[in-house]
Amino acid sequence: MPDPSVVAAFLTESHVALAGRITAYAARELVPLPEPADDAAARVQARDFVARLGGAGWFASIGELDLRAACLVRETLAGASPLADAVFALQALGTVPILLAGDPRLKERWLPSVLAGRAMASFAMTEPEAGSDAAAIATTARRDGTDYVLTGTKTLISNAGLADFYTVFASTDRDQGNKGISAFVVAADTPGVKFVRPLVLSAPHPLGEIAFEDCRVPASSRLGAEGAGFKLGLATLDRLRATVAAAACGMGARALEEALGHATRRRQFGRALAEFQLVQEKLARMATDLTAARLLTYRAAWEKDRGAERVTLEAAMAKAFATEAAQRIVDDAVQILGGRGVLASHPVDRLYRAVRALRIYEGTTEIQHLIVAGQLLKQAEGA
Repeated sequence: MPDPSVVAAFLTESHVALAGRITAYAARELVPLPEPADDAAARVQARDFVARLGGAGWFASIGELDLRAACLVRETLAGASPLADAVFALQALGTVPILLAGDPRLKERWLPSVLAGRAMASFAMTEPEAGSDAAAIATTARRDGTDYVLTGTKTLISNAGLADFYTVFASTDRDQGNKGISAFVVAADTPGVKFVRPLVLSAPHPLGEIAFEDCRVPASSRLGAEGAGFKLGLATLDRLRATVAAAACGMGARALEEALGHATRRRQFGRALAEFQLVQEKLARMATDLTAARLLTYRAAWEKDRGAERVTLEAAMAKAFATEAAQRIVDDAVQILGGRGVLASHPVDRLYRAVRALRIYEGTTEIQHLIVAGQLLKQAEGA
């Protein structure tokens, strides 16, 4: 992980200590691991990572809703192993709605197992026709006595087929649009929950499609009031978008580290690559982008941790800038490494395949720009 002193203004002493511990852990336990050879191997490794990270206590920040700590963990994990970072991200995404809804029974049922790494979480919002337009959710939850019956399909779901439970968003009143969407916690072994198929990415990541076929769940599995699911989902994303930015920073930092190492060792035309001004220009831009991204990221996390009701503007800025910057940094790293940078066995190639998804999930860059503009216009109108 990069030097925490860069963002020290946003951290406490305990956060700095955490950064040191997770950096040492990642270097010892994660960096030496080979990338999974295929989707099946990635699924095995993802499940192993849940147990490893939970057993080592790295999910604690999720239960504590300590956003800066979660950012520090994700930044470090992403640089060491994008798959380990994805595992952490899904534990948070699937669990934070439970924490925000505050139902003590659901918290008692799932939280200890999630934090200990005994249960794997998933967040099931996206559908074939509902991506950025989450209000277009077509999965329905029909009330039947003391139960709900869920019917519909979810796609591009991380941990599909692996998760022990899914946090599911479904329409309980189609006429109410997004105000008719409710959220449910559905155990994976519930009758009617079907793993349809895996969806294979270029970077190892357990992704897939699931279906709910007359899946009956008790009303007690609903998170919050009926119709409050959309708001709960947005609140979850609003809180966790800064951690996506942190993951981007981690990938960018690892790419910069690899590029610097190569540029100082590699000699061409009788001198080190690092002596060429065009290489120096890339390195300078990479470092500047990374520093700016980290400052935006930890500002957003700090604002939330200190009690801000919403960090919509700050989180959107952080995610948009950091993920786009990370893409540029990783691409420049490939360019500096040349042929080595596109070898499947090289860490930079792994980052190149992994970083692209960050600009899409939990709200595309374009959606983040719309959010930022919307917030600015609200502020202008209220001035």
